[in-house]
This record gives sequence, C-alpha cells and structure tokens, in this order.
Amino acid sequence: MNKSNMNIDNTKRPFYGWAIVAVAALTLFFSGPGQTYSVSIFIDHYVESFGWGRTEVSSYYSMATLVAGFTLPLIGRGIDRKGQRRMLVAIAFALAMAALWMSFVRTPLMLILGFFMLRLLGQGSMTLLPNTLVPAWFQRNRGKALSLMALGGVVGSAAIPPINNLLLVNFGAAFAWRTWTALLLLVMVPIGWIVIRNRPEEKGLKPDGDRDDDLEENQFRPAKRVEVSSYPWRLDEAMKTRSFWLMLLTMAIPSMINTGITFHMVSIIGEKGFSSAFAASILSIMALSQFPMTFVAGFVVDNVKAHLVKGFNYILYLVVVLAIFLGDSPALLILYAVLHGIFLAFDSVSTGVLWPNYFGSRNLGSIRSITMTSMVIGSALGPLPFGLAYDIFGGYNEILIIMMAFPLLGALASFASPAPDDPE
Repeated sequence: MNKSNMNIDNTKRPFYGWAIVAVAALTLFFSGPGQTYSVSIFIDHYVESFGWGRTEVSSYYSMATLVAGFTLPLIGRGIDRKGQRRMLVAIAFALAMAALWMSFVRTPLMLILGFFMLRLLGQGSMTLLPNTLVPAWFQRNRGKALSLMALGGVVGSAAIPPINNLLLVNFGAAFAWRTWTALLLLVMVPIGWIVIRNRPEEKGLKPDGDRDDDLEENQFRPAKRVEVSSYPWRLDEAMKTRSFWLMLLTMAIPSMINTGITFHMVSIIGEKGFSSAFAASILSIMALSQFPMTFVAGFVVDNVKAHLVKGFNYILYLVVVLAIFLGDSPALLILYAVLHGIFLAFDSVSTGVLWPNYFGSRNLGSIRSITMTSMVIGSALGPLPFGLAYDIFGGYNEILIIMMAFPLLGALASFASPAPDDPE
C-alpha cells in the first residue's frame, strides 16, 4: 500500500530532469567569462593600457586556447569517472579563481596563463558538462531539453558583453573580473552542488520521467524520423566511423570563424565607423535573435535528421559571413546579427542532439571531450589570422573573403555524415 502510494505521488511530481535542464542552462550562462564574446570586450583595454600589439594579443589568445583544447580530454574522462556533479563544483570554483587571476594581469605571461584557464574552464569545461548531463536525462524529448538548456548560453551572450563594457568603462577591468569571481562562488558553485544529479537513476527515475507502464503505451507512438542509438558506444568505436571525423570538422569551422569575428568585433565595427558600445549591442542582438529560434531548432531536430539540419544551416552561414563583409550601415550590421543568431541556434541544438543520438549517453564525456577539443582548436585558429590580416592589410575584408569558403566545406561534410550503424 505504501509503495503504491509512493508511486502515485511520484507521478504527480514534475520530472526532476527539468530542474537539471535549468541548472545546465545556468552552467552555460556562467561559462561566459571564458567565452570570446566576454573576453573580446577587454581586448582593446589590453592593447591600449599595456602597449601590446593586436597580433600579439591575438597570438596569446590562440596559443592559450590551443593548449586548452588538447587538455579537454582529461576533463571528459573525469566526467565519466567522477560524474557531472562533483566536476561541476570543482570547475566552477576553478573558473572563479581564473577570473580573479585576470584582475591582476600585468605581463604577457600572466595574460597567456589567464587566457588558458578561461578557455579550458569556461569555454571548454563549463560547456562540456551540461552537454553530457542533459542527454542522460532525456531521450524522446532530447531536442526540446537541449534547446531549453541552450537558452542559458543565449542569455549569457546577450547580457555579458554590455555588462562587461559597463563595468570596464565605469569601474575598470579588475573590478569587472572580480565581479565574475564573486558570482561564480556565490551562485554557480552552491546551486550546482545542491541540484545536480548525474543520472535519473540516482533519483529513482527513468529518462524523460517515463514509468514502466509507459513502455506499452510508447509502442503505439509514431516512430521518430531521427536516429537515436541505445548502444553504449566507446570512444575508440566512435573514432572508427566516418561521421565522427566529419562532424569534428563541422564543429571546428564555426568555432574558428565565430571566434575570429567576435574576438575582433570591437575593431571590425570600429573600422566601419561605429563605437564599442554598438559592437557590444551587435553581440546582444545576435543573442536576442538566437533566443526564439532555439525553440524552433529544438522542434526541428526532434523530427529531422541532425546532419541534414546542419548542412542547410551551413548554407545560411555563408550568407552570415557575406553580411558582415558587406555591412557598412547599422541596418546591414543588425541583419548580420539576426542571421548569425539564427545560425547559432540551429548549430548549438543540432550539435547537442547529434552526438548522444549517434553514440549514446553512457560514455558521452569521453566522446564529447574530443569534439570539444575540435571546437576549441577551431576557436584557437580564429583570432590570429584576423589579427594578421588587420596588421598586414589594414582591415578585415581579405580574411572575411577567405572565411567564406569554410561554410561550403561544412555543408558538404554535414550532408555526408548520417548516423553510423551500431557496432556488431
């Protein structure tokens, strides 16, 4: 009787997985201090205050990002062994210390080390953690859950650039970085420890909140038009498939272009005759357009194969790069921001869905850490070519023309990457 009552009570409770999604979204928001859209606001400060060249600062950022990318597999293995809860608390604390370190930067070596910690802990680890956590809690509603989770990153990319610009202009760089230290320690660390559970089984639940008596009902639901693997792929098995390597390429391409443009956004917009405040607003508009399209992307990738979504999205990406190349008025630059936001929505959600759908969620930490390494390496390759182009040609038109070839390459790779067959 008691057991029956307990089961009835459990069915009335909202599925705990949605609380996991909320904290995962918060984690993406707090990855912000290590993201390029945040760091880019400080670049002109370092160039002007310390007399460092733009190419020099770009090379520091690229070097630190590259080393961080090759370190990420260690984080992935730690997630598979220790679980997301313990790793999240440790990494959020370490990111707070990295932000504190940035408030004391005075030399190039300090800046390189600070960039390395921000990229490894913020862009890499704080993005990897929620993308391995949420897929374990959802299968049927994976696209919807990941689209809601992605809103944390959207809000961060919209809010953090103007916040950083406000803090930098009015209080200085040191105060801005210490603000993020305090927020990480007071908000992210305690909430992560209190709320996060690694898998639904730890709460006596099943993915999506299903019950045993749901199984018969689910047999009569229409079959999904997307592939969802139940096989627990290992990393070595995944690496033997063509799709694994082609999708690594598709993760590196937008990371390279986005990071290059965003890192130099203030300079690119300044070259066109607009202020740093307008540059920050462009990043915010990008995020605001990404916000509603994230919901659309979640619905689409639950019903359309993720690699096809990616392929068509890369065609849009070509238009995005063309828009900022041609943009010489506020209207054209705002159009660029809106289109870029749409691309980012579909890219983020389709990537989050594709890897667990293709390779399962059991060893996702190890698999996604390699994919994140590809993303981070891509982002490492972005700022330096843009900085060199500026120093050599006095502008960014030449490098933007070159970058237009990569979305076409990404589209071809995506269309050629269907879900692999499970190993025998």
